[in-house]
Amino acid sequence: MSTDVTAKSPAPAPPGKSGPAADGLLGVMLAGLRRNMRQYGMLIALGLIVVLFAIWTDGDLLLPRNVSNLVLQNSYILILAIGMMLVIIAGHIDLSVGSLTAFTGAFAAVLTVQHGVSWPVALVLCLVMGAVAGSIQGYLIAYLGIPSFIVTLAGMLLFRGLTEILLKGQTLGPFPDGLQKLGNGFLPEVGPNTNYHNLTLLLGLVLIAAVVWQEFRDRRRQQEFSLDVLPTRLFLLKLTALVAAILVVTLLLASYKGTPIVLIVLGVLVVGYGYIMRNAIFGRHIYAIGGNLPAAKLSGVKDKKVTFYVFLNMGVLAALAGLVVAARLNAASPKAGVNFELEAIASSFIGGASMSGGVGTVLGAIIGGLVLGVLNNGMNLLSVGTDWQQVIKGLALLVAVGFDVWNKRKSGS
Repeated sequence: MSTDVTAKSPAPAPPGKSGPAADGLLGVMLAGLRRNMRQYGMLIALGLIVVLFAIWTDGDLLLPRNVSNLVLQNSYILILAIGMMLVIIAGHIDLSVGSLTAFTGAFAAVLTVQHGVSWPVALVLCLVMGAVAGSIQGYLIAYLGIPSFIVTLAGMLLFRGLTEILLKGQTLGPFPDGLQKLGNGFLPEVGPNTNYHNLTLLLGLVLIAAVVWQEFRDRRRQQEFSLDVLPTRLFLLKLTALVAAILVVTLLLASYKGTPIVLIVLGVLVVGYGYIMRNAIFGRHIYAIGGNLPAAKLSGVKDKKVTFYVFLNMGVLAALAGLVVAARLNAASPKAGVNFELEAIASSFIGGASMSGGVGTVLGAIIGGLVLGVLNNGMNLLSVGTDWQQVIKGLALLVAVGFDVWNKRKSGS
């Protein structure tokens, strides 16, 4: 005689305790976070660094004036980091960008101060000069096969020497008001008096709308192609964090003088280069030659042409960074740009670039630059000596590269 046994379903977990459903959801979220750890690891680290320094400085880090200065002080490094990220993705390195920024500032000072050239004409000529410098280095690397390390090391010495020659060892300034605004200017006040900078509030709302639309659009496209996407709750958590971060920064900037002009320049660069690296053929070719050069050649990628344009682009961005730093200092100095190349390289690696090439994002370069910028600013507020600042930044770079190596080994295993 058979006995009818009825299986009982498990009781739902009481509030505050884990159950099968809760454990399953948590497991899915943790799995999604692990799959995207390379992408979000430094973003999480940046958030933690900001919170820690905000606590240690009794909130001084997040004062509106300090946030505005943080943007202005790190703008030229972030511009260089964008170009350096492309160079590293392509499997190369550029050691000349710091000296090229100094040479650009000297060139702009000679044009505007000594020869009376109008600042818009001087700006265009400086960008053209940066393109020429980058194209010469790109030609030597791409078409003559000289290693980028050697070419750009020679460029570092060459441009530093030319800077000394142009300035004759002296500081030259001041710059015209229009050029000064590139490094120190803010968007004008518009609209009624609201105790906030109205144009900055408007730009912040537009940016939030654009980010939300882009995130949902990317998620929908990934689902259409049957690609892995973040679990819904983790996606919404990510979106909420992004919106909150943009809103906080917008309110802080609007509480002071508004949006710095150089931040608009940075925003245009991030959007433009982000689109190129995600959607344009040229961006895919950069990833291809950095990830697997022989395979890229067999696929028809013109690797020499791509490498040439990558270094030409780096020259233009280095010239732009040189104009920004000269405008901020309101003078050209023979010592300008010292160690800028190291800051840009460190920003790229902290932001997720791989030593072997083929990996990295423009947004990652910005995050890496902000990590270094917040570290510098926070340690200055805490009166940490420059010696210990160098030690801490060196450890941060070592941890970032070590995480990259660990992540590769884990993926390979």
